[in-house]
Amino acid sequence: MAATFSHSAVSAAPLIDGHGRRISYLRLSVTDRCDLRCRYCMAEDMTFLPRSAVLSIEEMGEIAERFVARGVRRIRLTGGEPLVRRGIDTLAMRLGAMIGHGLDELTLTTNAMRLAEHAPMLAAAGVRRINVSLDTLDAGAFRHITRIGDLAVALRGIDAARAAGLAIKVNMVALAGLNEDQLVPMLEYCAANGCDLTLIETMPLGEVEGDRSDHYMPLHQFIAPLRKARTIYPVDKRTGGPARYFAVENSPVTLGLITPLSDNFCATCNRIRLTVEGRVYMCLGQDDHVDLRAALRDGGDVDGLIDAALAGKPRAHDFHIDGKSKPAVARHMSATGG
Repeated sequence: MAATFSHSAVSAAPLIDGHGRRISYLRLSVTDRCDLRCRYCMAEDMTFLPRSAVLSIEEMGEIAERFVARGVRRIRLTGGEPLVRRGIDTLAMRLGAMIGHGLDELTLTTNAMRLAEHAPMLAAAGVRRINVSLDTLDAGAFRHITRIGDLAVALRGIDAARAAGLAIKVNMVALAGLNEDQLVPMLEYCAANGCDLTLIETMPLGEVEGDRSDHYMPLHQFIAPLRKARTIYPVDKRTGGPARYFAVENSPVTLGLITPLSDNFCATCNRIRLTVEGRVYMCLGQDDHVDLRAALRDGGDVDGLIDAALAGKPRAHDFHIDGKSKPAVARHMSATGG
């Protein structure tokens, strides 16, 4: 598909925040909806945005082009679950057309429930690697964590993505009392299926049933049993995100660690987030944002608002989890995009 850039895709000032960090990575949330209800991410009964409040596929494409014109080199499609959004194929093709024309890479994070259906489309759009959220290989635990998910469907989605030629990284949230025993089985599954594995600490975003502190586990504790059995050593790998990467003795799997609470990575943050309703959030853990939707629709100064967002990007988030703490922000992860 030929590149069809809008009038806004012109050279503009690079994206540099008030702390001198160059922003080169856009996380674009295409929907706040999801076909799962993971306990650490969402409440069981969620209220989602009405259609009138969300950006159209065309508007998302135009804003993304503005960001690429200003120096964004990677775009990740997120949600909610991005593959539930009607028109996701049109958006993926439009963004994929920018690869080699300012954009280096288009990626996606998915729960894999609809991946078998969409994997060929993603490959055709230019996506070469994806992240799959998968916290356990135990079918009963998977159903409990997701409330409604079927592990077999997720695994079939991963198989279909591999068949389509997509590289896969499994994202596994560390959950005390829920999947502590699953790290080694997941590592072995990834080794057998040509996937890499990244572990993530749960983050205090949005009210959920129960107390997150009951299941929060710092990654140095989560990986302790693996460290006892095998040597783990750092490797020089970069993917544009916040993970630190490690090689594991006697395993082909590259192990990533994302530690927003126990060892935050804010000093090197290169990301900005656009929500499905057109809000730019400068930090996942802060409420400050600018709203691009009205400016885009009314012919306002979209780039000026982006500049205001950059100037207000904080040095660091303020995440913490304990038995008395409330979420860092009221919005759920699904409303912002990870």
